[in-house]
Order: sequence, then C-alpha cells, then structure tokens
Amino acid sequence: MTKKKNTKLRNTIYLFLLLISCPILTAQKPVPSKSDTVYKKIEEFSKHKKFFKFMHHIIFKDVEEDEVVIPKIRKTKGITPIQKSFNKYNCSIIRKINIETLDPFGYSVENEKEKPEKWIEKSGNLLHTKSKNWTIRNLLLFKKNEQLDSLLVNESERLIRSQRYVRSVNIKLVPIENSVDSVDVSVRVLDTWSLIPTGAFSSDKANLDLTDHNFFGLGHDYELNYIKSFNNSTSNSFAYDTRYTIPNFKNTFINTSVSLKNDLFNNTNKTVRMERLFYSTVTRWAGGMYYDFSAYAQSLPDSNGLLASQNFKTKTYQFWGARSFTIFGKQTELGRTTNLIIATGFNNVMYLKKPDIAYDPIQISSSNKTVLATIGISSQKFYQDKYLFRFGNIEDIPYGKVFSLTTGEETKNKITRAYLGGRFSYGNYFDFGYLQGSLEAGTFFNNETTEQTTFKIEANYFTKLFPIGSWSFRQFIKPVLVIGTNRLNSLKDKLNLVDINGIPGFNSSPLLGTKKLITTFQTQSYNQKSWYGFNFSPFMNFTLGLLDDGSHTFFNNKVYSQIGLGVLVNNHYLVFNSFQFSLSYYPSMPIDGNSLIKTNAFQNSYIDFHDFKIGQPYVLPYQ
Repeated sequence: MTKKKNTKLRNTIYLFLLLISCPILTAQKPVPSKSDTVYKKIEEFSKHKKFFKFMHHIIFKDVEEDEVVIPKIRKTKGITPIQKSFNKYNCSIIRKINIETLDPFGYSVENEKEKPEKWIEKSGNLLHTKSKNWTIRNLLLFKKNEQLDSLLVNESERLIRSQRYVRSVNIKLVPIENSVDSVDVSVRVLDTWSLIPTGAFSSDKANLDLTDHNFFGLGHDYELNYIKSFNNSTSNSFAYDTRYTIPNFKNTFINTSVSLKNDLFNNTNKTVRMERLFYSTVTRWAGGMYYDFSAYAQSLPDSNGLLASQNFKTKTYQFWGARSFTIFGKQTELGRTTNLIIATGFNNVMYLKKPDIAYDPIQISSSNKTVLATIGISSQKFYQDKYLFRFGNIEDIPYGKVFSLTTGEETKNKITRAYLGGRFSYGNYFDFGYLQGSLEAGTFFNNETTEQTTFKIEANYFTKLFPIGSWSFRQFIKPVLVIGTNRLNSLKDKLNLVDINGIPGFNSSPLLGTKKLITTFQTQSYNQKSWYGFNFSPFMNFTLGLLDDGSHTFFNNKVYSQIGLGVLVNNHYLVFNSFQFSLSYYPSMPIDGNSLIKTNAFQNSYIDFHDFKIGQPYVLPYQ
C-alpha cells in the first residue's frame, strides 16, 4: 500500500511540475487544453456531415497534425532559403541581447569575418548613417531576462526584415557555457542604402525627389518631391509633396505619419494618420485615427456633356479600434496564429465645398457618416523564399486563411442605408507553386433593395523557382474580376482601366463600365552570375483588360492589352542598388485606336500578394 501511495505521489509531483513549467510551444507535442478539446469535438462532429466536413477542411487543421509546417521548396543550388527553427531553446532564459548594425557595403550578416576591402565600399559606408541599435531593439518582441519564445523570435526577425532600410537580418541563439537554462541572442542587421535622390529637368519644369527610408538611422521615413515650373500657365510657380513617418514609437508599433501636398494648380492636401495595426499574430489590440483636408478642382460634365471645372473642399475624420482573441488556446502554433478579431470604425466625410447641382444631379459628392463593425477569424503564418521581388534576399511570404463579415450603416443626403460585406481568402504553398485566392462582396440596403453592390474575385499565383543553366525563372499570374450591380448613374461610380487598378500606363479616360476583368502574366528571370557587381533580371509582362457597361455580353467587349519587356538591374555597390528599364507596347488605345509605346510604364513589382489580416472595417472599394 505504501508503495502504491509513493507511486501516486510521485506521479502527482510530475504532473504538478509539468503544469507549472513554461507554456509548451510549437516544436513540442502540445498538451490538450480546454480549447483543444472543444476543437476536437468540432472535428468529430464535422465528420458526419459532408458540408461541415468540407468547411472544416477549409478552415481548420486536424488536431493531431504536426503544428510545425515548413513548406517544401525545391532545392536549387545557391538559392534554397533556410527555414529557421529556434524551438530547441524554448523556455531558456534570455541572459543578454547583442545587437549589431552593419553598413550596407562589404559586410554580411552570416559571415562575421567579411569586411569591406574596396575603396568604393568604404567610401559608400562613410556616407551612410547606420541604424541605431535601439531602432532595431524597438522591433524585438522579446526582452532579456524573459523565457525565450521561438515564435516571438521568428516574428521579430520577420518584422526587422520587412523594414525598407534593412537588406537582411540574422538572429542567432548562442548557448552559454556551463549553463543549461540560459542563452544569449545575437541580432546582426545589414542596412540597405536608404537615401535616394532623383530628379528630372525639361523646358517646362524641373523636379527633385528626395527619399530617406532611415532618417539619421532612426528608422523614420522622409519623402520630398519639389517641382519648379517655368510655365506661366500654372497657378503656382512651385509645388511640393512631402511626408514624414515614424513607423514605431518606443516599441509600441504605433505608426504616425504627416503629409502635405500643394501642386502647380493649387490643389491642396493635408493628412495626419496614427495607427497600430495587427503587426503580428500575437498582437492583441489595434486601432487608429486619420484626418484629411483636401481642396481641389475637377472637370465634370453636365447633362449635355459639356465639361466645366468644379471646386471641392473636404474634411475627413476616421477612428477605429480592434481586439484580437485566441480561440484555440496558446498551447500550439495553430492556436497562437489563429485569432478571432472584432473591430469597429467610424468615418465622417464633410464637403465644405461641392460641385453645382447641374454637374452632380444625384449629389454623390455629399457629406456622409459611416459606422461599421467587423468580426472574423484570421490565421496567418509565413515561410521564407528567395528571388521574388527582392533579388537574392530572403522574403517572407504569408499563407493562411481569413473569414470576415462587416456590417453597419451609412447616412448620406438624409438617407440611412445598411451595409453588409464579407471576405474569404486562402493561400498556401503547394507542389505546383504558391496560390492565393480571395472573394469579397459588399452591398448597401435601402428599403430592402440592394444598392451599389460590389463583387471582387482575385488570385495570385507564382511557380516554384525552376533553373535553366545559370538562370532561374518564375511565372506569375494575377487575375482580378470586379462586378458591380445597381451602381449610381455617375462618373464617380464607374470602373475604368486606368493604371494601378487596370493596365499599367494605360489611358482609358473615356472608357467606363460596371464590370472589369484584368489578368496579368509575368515571366521573371534571375541571373546569379554578376558582371562587375551587376546582376541582370530580364522580365516579360502581358496584361489583358476589358470593361463592360452592360450593353454587351461580357466577353464580347473589346479586349485591351499591354505587352512589356524590361530588365531589373541589381548592384549593392550603387546608391540605387535596384533599378529597372522597361518598354511597354499598347496595340490599341481607346481614344483613337492607335498603338502606343511607353518607357518605364510598368514596374516588375506590380504583382504582389496580400496578407491574411483583419484591420480597420471598410466598405469594399469599387475600383
């Protein structure tokens, strides 16, 4: 009997020690929590109904599934990224954090012995202001004397790498001799050249662009565009557009931005934005405020189609807040990266000056107030890859899923309308490449009638990196379909094919519609061999776009296109370490039907991928 009691007591002590130890993290076999039990019941219930089984498969993973997911990436010589893991140091006490920032030329974050030797490297470094150590420290999600959490270390490295003034970062854990429960953390950061001056000069005007993504090593962002006009036909002899951004105030991740703009025709814009986003899946609250003042002129047609300049003056106020809750506990990586998010927001747009009624008969340009609330589930992780948009540098690609519903109401022209919108997005890395898709819909309700309904379907796909000799290639495809129903009879409530939301460099001002399909194909090459430090990455782009105004069958409308050829040039020794040349051909333009050739109308970074976050509630844009 005594032996049985001792055995029971010993088992009880073991259980107690297990429970008071640090939370079990991603590399360890998770201990079932209450939320895990609930999740298991959901899984068992879903197995008996086909519909619920399908929805369960889309939203969740199996409880028994390994929580550490490292996508399989084709191993190609010299370009296989390293999927880091710090799991074996979980729960170790962080004794010390050593931060070292490096000038952009001649250094390496992996090889500490690599030093600048050439005079051009040393000269460039003398002209560069390194990131301050505390600038990098402010981006860390862990502190000394705390237990090490591998998820927070990985997230910290990703946050540092996402800064525009950082080329690469390496966080390394250093075991301490004669210690089994402590570890030092080494953070080495390689800066990129952050000061970028550019300019242009012509007989009509001259302009100077100055951008610094790491102002005095503080991590602040400063942009200035100054234009001097030599043409007496403009209202002003000079114009400016300037912005100053503090992206992270004292490790709070509160982003503050102030901008001022006044163009040659005296159009003015002033904005102030302060917000804290869900910068990581471990973030528990987010929110922000925004103020905008705009005064501008715009040409509008009357009922006879005659254009006249109309003056606008608006003030906009926005406030929003959001809270994130874990729903599957904090015992597993799935639980820690999957959150229920609730957000609310208020938007007030005041028109201090608006166009005459003859040029805006339905008063689309009127003061309005909108109150919205969003609830949704967001699950997001990242894997690392190379040779996408930043030549040779590790990039973080998000994968996961998000479901959200948005509801609220808008008051405009003494009419209150309800709003309902939804979003579903899913992305992952498969054997055939990376695929991300999203479906969004939103509509207003006025006396049980839907108004200004918008549907948007979008996908992003790129292949794995496949080698041919010393070259490597990727194929990118990005289709976007936007459909509007019951839209307002106004030019401001129509779709077009202009530039960033259509065909790059395309002028389609007379071309409007209610449905739009844009598909972009891009073949990107990467050459790892250099020529005097230069790496050349030719690319080819093909974009198709069509609009439908409701008078034709959708695919019977004329298809407009753009064919682009270009080369991305990389050289770490240059002030502009990455630049490009491109040539775009437009077979047919809507104004006169003639073809057109433009230079540098397309950027190879126009194709990108979206994250799986939920933030400020919004009305689905119709664009």
